[in-house]
Amino acid sequence: MKKFKPTEYTLECVATGREFEDGGWTLDDCECKCPSLVRAKYAVKQIDVKSDDYGLYKFCDWMPVKRMLKGSSAPVTYKSVHLAKHLGLENLYITLNGYYPAVGANMTTCSFKETEAYSVCGRISENTDKILVVASAGNTARAFAKVCSENNIKLLLSVPEDNIGALWFEEPLNPCVKLIASEKGGDYFDAIHLSNLALRSDRFYAEGGAKNIARRDGMATTVLSAATTIGRIPDYYFQAVGSGTGAIAAWEANMRLVEDGRFGSNTMKLMVSQNAPFVPMYDAWRVDSREMLAYDDDKARRDAEIIDAKVLSNRKPPYGIRGGLYDALKATGGEVFVATNAQTRKARQLFLESEGVDIHPASGVAVASLVKAVADGKVEKDAVVMLNITGAGEELFKQGKQMWYLKPSHVFSLTPDTDDVIAKAEALFA
Repeated sequence: MKKFKPTEYTLECVATGREFEDGGWTLDDCECKCPSLVRAKYAVKQIDVKSDDYGLYKFCDWMPVKRMLKGSSAPVTYKSVHLAKHLGLENLYITLNGYYPAVGANMTTCSFKETEAYSVCGRISENTDKILVVASAGNTARAFAKVCSENNIKLLLSVPEDNIGALWFEEPLNPCVKLIASEKGGDYFDAIHLSNLALRSDRFYAEGGAKNIARRDGMATTVLSAATTIGRIPDYYFQAVGSGTGAIAAWEANMRLVEDGRFGSNTMKLMVSQNAPFVPMYDAWRVDSREMLAYDDDKARRDAEIIDAKVLSNRKPPYGIRGGLYDALKATGGEVFVATNAQTRKARQLFLESEGVDIHPASGVAVASLVKAVADGKVEKDAVVMLNITGAGEELFKQGKQMWYLKPSHVFSLTPDTDDVIAKAEALFA
């Protein structure tokens, strides 16, 4: 492993601007009176990108990590030829997170959730005796399971039972990783609720989701990859969103790159998209509401079941919180698009034929929104466009391999008993 010293940074509350020290796993500013994200302010203002053998940690100047973990890979950015030609774009850059060795992409979970997992787990102190808890719709769980298994970090995952097919691996995991699930018919929100019950035990601690600076700054490496490859900040940023955390991270990376001074001073227009009929952030944005609109639980579960991109089915995203997606879209003049399953499947096929690798449904949603934006004249043909392909190469990676699947130790009802959840979760790590 390369030489490394912990990154120096302070925290800043987005709502108030108050700057303070990180207590080690700080997720909020305890003095702030309204819901707000906190951001990392790094001592290094001009990023020194390390060599590729650092993996994701080539961007460690702007990651709040105490250590580097083994096995990481960084996002890869390249200039598109065939998809760009199809769309009539002169400067389309694809930032690919997944498995596609032909372009140097080697994320073996095939998802940009690896960027989150290596950053978050790199923030964890080596001497903690508590157990990390992560709720996920699928890809995030796979990434955290891989990282924690390979680096012997205790982890409790909570995933909807309908989504556990996403928990595939090349080989059996280290028993330090355990899985509980919400029963069939549940969605990501049910998995979050289940994890929150387990967190009532002091043996566990929350990963924190969008509130965790390490999660956002891990995701931000996609934009760092693009800007340092292109030599400038892109004009447009396309990504499908479930929580919107990746887009928030992109906006934050943009601001750091402006402060760096070597990549231009422009603000990327965030062009984010959801998979219909599950479009709560689109609905809120369309009526310029900071608050999410009412969404009946049963309807939300049905809509989540319909969409191809299950990972985009977050009912309680960090949308209205200060520093959240609403603010990011406002600050960047962004837009929210919608793609149907049919449009998503067509876009995935287009990407496969033009760029040569399979992509996840969520990535297909992003491609579909790019196709629509170009058709509607919302993107100039000479604009520098970044397309964040958040998951790719799963079919390629699985070819000729026998995969191993993580099974839940316990499956709970959608209205679980708190004491039962705590007792069973604690017993998994006895």
